[in-house]
Amino acid sequence: MVNYIWVAMTVIGIVFALFNGTMEAVNKAVFNGAKEAVTLCIGLISVLVFWLGMMRIAEESGLLEKLSKLFRPLVKRLFPDVPANHPAMGYMLSNMISNMFGLGNAATPMGIKAMEELKKLNGGKNSASRSMVTFLAINTASITIIPTTVIAIRMTYNSASPTEIVVPTIIATILSAIGAILIDRYFYYRRSRKG
Repeated sequence: MVNYIWVAMTVIGIVFALFNGTMEAVNKAVFNGAKEAVTLCIGLISVLVFWLGMMRIAEESGLLEKLSKLFRPLVKRLFPDVPANHPAMGYMLSNMISNMFGLGNAATPMGIKAMEELKKLNGGKNSASRSMVTFLAINTASITIIPTTVIAIRMTYNSASPTEIVVPTIIATILSAIGAILIDRYFYYRRSRKG
């Protein structure tokens, strides 16, 4: 569906430019956009490769396993329907830890695997279980300690202080995660009282 929207927007833009005689401006914008995209990607790649390397070191040293053990009691309380040793728990913990370090691209495959495992726990139903809704809320509002992608973008565009957003990001993401959990719990208990 998204592909159709992008194609429609492109076609409408080109047709509009043809009728208004601004095709030269469209061509210029296309090439400038492509140039900016390449510059941005190179900047992002360098920072993401660094942090993915750090995550690999943390994994090999056992730090990720220790962090998983540290957060396991909290995650178990958030997901009481998921058995402690179920693969979904490991994927969810890995996803959350990756998000904490601002590695959304690395967290996505683990989040997808977590959802697949949660769907198996839900009997393969197409409707979302309590744990799936909670995980989606937490993943969307994930706590971020080091916003690597934003720092990379700020560095690419020559920000005077690209890391000054770290403290506001920590505060904002903690508040958003607390809000997501509270809203999730409110609607869960409200629905369970009705049913």
